[in-house]
Amino acid sequence: MEQHNRLLGRIHSVETFGLVDGPGVRYVLFLQGCAMRCQYCHNPETWACGVGEEQTPSQALQKALRYKPYWKNNGGLTVSGGEPLLQAEFTAELFRLAKAKGVHTALDTAGQPYTEAEPWHSTFECLMQNTDLVILDLKAFDAELHRRLTGHDPASIQAMARWLSDHGKALWIRHVLVPGLTDGEEDLRQMSEFIHGLATVRRVEVLPYHTLGVYKWEKLGVPYPLQDVPTPDGRAVRRAEELLQVWAYPDATPEQRELKPQ
Repeated sequence: MEQHNRLLGRIHSVETFGLVDGPGVRYVLFLQGCAMRCQYCHNPETWACGVGEEQTPSQALQKALRYKPYWKNNGGLTVSGGEPLLQAEFTAELFRLAKAKGVHTALDTAGQPYTEAEPWHSTFECLMQNTDLVILDLKAFDAELHRRLTGHDPASIQAMARWLSDHGKALWIRHVLVPGLTDGEEDLRQMSEFIHGLATVRRVEVLPYHTLGVYKWEKLGVPYPLQDVPTPDGRAVRRAEELLQVWAYPDATPEQRELKPQ
């Protein structure tokens, strides 16, 4: 217990009434630090490690529990980032404490630091013991495209998805649709085939690229690489949803189910 009391997480920010990062109303804790450099990132201020407000898991949970009356029967706590797996030990203890209070837990991750090497993987397994849902961002399927987009190879992310499937962990999959970059039909078909091979996927979402975070890049003095890229129109999003067969999963939204061919 004394060791856990000394365990500190670095917090970027919170959202107290989140409606998209998991089922129901969520308290969303955004952790600081991310190794990926996605070209369309809308939170580049979360990249830097070693900064942010320090909190123990107990302190973070107590802040979240103030909003428990809003969660009703299907809300809960979501930890996002940044990349929460860079603070896996903190998140594991936070979720352990949350489950002891009967709180639904969701992890919103891009999976980049995943490895089967020890001691990291044992910490990850401890985290998964108290994680009800993993919301996994799949940036691209093709390795070269993924490296160009994020600076990292997708192999470890795909390995994590397979591990989660093999161990019965519920998954929501997200894909950001960027015109001319992540909307290629062949890549989407390959991604769809990969997703269909995972036994525990409950929902697949296509998120349209947007430019709402560009001012943050400018504030940081970092050149924004997609300056002339438009947001995708509804037809492009619908086509991606068709290729990914978003209606095929148990937690599909009513809007997604309407896309199912008759």
